[in-house]
Parts: sequence; structure tokens; C-alpha cells
Amino acid sequence: MKLTDRIQELLEPTVKALGYELYDVEYEKEYDNWVLTLYIDREGGVSLDDCELVSNTVDPILDEADPIDGAYYLSVSSVGLDRPLKKDKDFDRNLGRKLDIRLYAPLDGKKELVGTLVSFTGEELTVLMEQGAKKNELTLSRKACALIRPHIDF
Repeated sequence: MKLTDRIQELLEPTVKALGYELYDVEYEKEYDNWVLTLYIDREGGVSLDDCELVSNTVDPILDEADPIDGAYYLSVSSVGLDRPLKKDKDFDRNLGRKLDIRLYAPLDGKKELVGTLVSFTGEELTVLMEQGAKKNELTLSRKACALIRPHIDF
């Protein structure tokens, strides 16, 4: 099991008991330091005070379980409006909504698409593409997508 999966499993019950969803866990080197980042979410959004509460609550749990060898910094953050869709529950939340999709390889000369999520499976997603009056459904492999996130109109 990956380190981030173990940490997610360790902390998820506590974060959920506080009223938040533990959306994602990342462990990455930033400059010369290792950083463990917990991304949290809840209905109505997340404030700085929410991040502080979660950080102060999970820090002793991490200290006791000691899942990481060596020193690291703990960071707790909201997932943000433009968070990437990674898990089935993320796709489920965004059914019927517009998505920005970045492909690894061009499709009809384009690597960036905007379409409305119609359906998804573990392997594929179907989006409704609209160009003027012309509409068509496009099915893409999830593995072909470098990034999928909610579309934000400015």
C-alpha cells in the first residue's frame, strides 16, 4: 500500500468525525523539504480556521503512528474550485456540469477540450461537446486525460 493511501486510511475517520471529507493526500518534496498535504472539503467550503482545526487534530495522530521516516511539514488545505477530478465520487459530483479536459495526445488537433459530463465509468467518460448549434457526444478513456477539472466561466 502506498504511503499516501496508508495516511488516508489512518486519518479519514478523524477528519470525517470533524465534519470534513479527506479529499486527497499528497507527499512531495518541495525544494529541500518533504511536505505532507491533506486536502479537505465540506459542503459550503473550507476556511483557514477549518484547516487549522484539522491540522491540530491530526498532528498527534501522525506523531503517534509515525508513518513517515524522517522530517516533514504538515499542510492542510482546501481543495479549491478548480480541483482535479480523480475519484469516481468527484465525477459523480460533476455529472451534468462543464469540465476542462487536457489530453496527453491531440484529438482532432486539440489537446484541450470543454464539455459537459454525461456519464463515466472506471475506464471512460462521455462528454457532450457543443460548437454553436452542433452537439455531439465524445467518449474518452480516463487514461488518455492528463487533467480533468470543473470548468469555471469568468
